[in-house]
Amino acid sequence: MEKYRFLLDLALILISTKLLGMLTRRIQLPQVVGALLAGLILGPACLGLISRTGFIENISEIGVIVLMFSAGLETDISELKKSGGAYFVIALFGVAVPLVSGFLLASVFKISDNFIENLFVGVILTATSVSISVETLRELGKLSTRTGSAILGAALIDDVIGLIVLTVVSSFADKNVNVLLTLAKIAGFVGFCALLAVLIRKVLKPWIDKYRKDLRRFAVFAFSICLFTAFISEAVFGISDITGAFVAGLLLSDTKHTPYVLNRMNGASFLLLSPVFFASVGLRVEVHSMTLTLLFFTIALIIVGCTSKIVGCYTAARLCHYTRLQSKKIGVGMMARSEVALIMATKGAAMGIVAPATIASVIIMVISSTIITPVSLKLIYKKQASMEANEESSLVARHEAKHKIEEAAQTAYKHS
Repeated sequence: MEKYRFLLDLALILISTKLLGMLTRRIQLPQVVGALLAGLILGPACLGLISRTGFIENISEIGVIVLMFSAGLETDISELKKSGGAYFVIALFGVAVPLVSGFLLASVFKISDNFIENLFVGVILTATSVSISVETLRELGKLSTRTGSAILGAALIDDVIGLIVLTVVSSFADKNVNVLLTLAKIAGFVGFCALLAVLIRKVLKPWIDKYRKDLRRFAVFAFSICLFTAFISEAVFGISDITGAFVAGLLLSDTKHTPYVLNRMNGASFLLLSPVFFASVGLRVEVHSMTLTLLFFTIALIIVGCTSKIVGCYTAARLCHYTRLQSKKIGVGMMARSEVALIMATKGAAMGIVAPATIASVIIMVISSTIITPVSLKLIYKKQASMEANEESSLVARHEAKHKIEEAAQTAYKHS
C-alpha cells in the first residue's frame, strides 16, 4: 500500500490546487495563490495529509525548470539586449538593500551575538524567486511586456549576485569555501552559455527552421537541451538549474517552431508539474513551537523582506528611466522568495551559521512573500486597467463636449 502512496499524494495535490485555484480566481486573485494555499493546508502546518517526499521534490524541481524554460521561450531577446544594463542595476540594488536591511533586523532582535549569523539573515533576503511572478504575469498576459522582461532579467542576475554574496559570507565561517573558485565557475558558466548560443545559432537554428517532420520530436529535442543545460549549470558551475533552464529557453526563443514547443511545455506544466511545484512550497511549513520574540521577528522579517526588495528595485528602476508605475511593478515582481532563499537558509543551517528557529521564520517569510507577490501584482495591474479606462472615458467625454461646442457654434453662426 505504502509503495503506491505517491499516486494518492499526486491526486490530492492536483484536485486541491485546481479547486482552490478556481476559488481564488473567482475572488479576483491569481490562481497560483490557490496552489500555494493547497500545499499549506494539505501539509504538516494544517491537516498533515501529505509530507515532502523525494518523489514530490523531484517532480517539483522539474516543474520549476519547465516554468523557467517556458519563460525563456517567451522572452523578447531584442528587449533583453537593449536593457541588459538596466537589469543589472535593478538586480544590484535588489541585493544590496535587502542584505543591509536583513542584517540590521537580525541585530535589533539580537538573533545572535555572532556577526556572521546576523549577516546571513540579510544574505537569505537577497534571493528572488521569479517563478511565482512568471506564473502570475503569464496569467495576466503581461509576461512579454517591458516590465515583465525587466523582472525576469533582473531576478536571474539577482540570483548570480546573491550566489557570490553567499560564497563570500560563507567563506568567513567555512575556510573550505574558495571564493576565487566560485567566481571562476560563474565566469565559466557565462562562457558555456556563449558557446551554446553560437552552437544553436550557427548549427542548430538553420536545421530547426527547416524541420518539417513530426514537431513532437522537435519538442522532445528542445526539452532535452533544457534539461542538459540545467544539469550543467547546477552540477558543473554551481549556478541554479533554473537559470540554466531559462538560458536554454532564451536561446531557442526565436525559432519558427518556438510557439509549438511553448504550447507543449505549458500543457505539461498545467497538467502536472506546476501544481506540484507550487504546492510543495506550502508543504515546507512546519510550525512546532515559537516564542513571542521569534513571532515578532518573523512578522518583522516578512515586512522587511518584502519592503526592502520593493524599495531597492523601485529606486534602481527609476534611475534606469522606468516610469513610477513600471518601477512599482518591477519592485513587487521581485518581492517573492522561494527555492533559492530556502537553499541559502539550508546551507547556512548545515554550516552551523543559522539556528533552526531562524529557519522556521525564513520558511514562513518565503510562504508569505509567495502569496503577497501575486496578489499585489494583480492589484497593480487592475489599478492600471482602471486608470486607463478612466483616462479613455475622459478623452471620449472631452471629445464629445468639444463636438457639441462646435455644433453649437455652427448653429449660432447660421442663425446670425
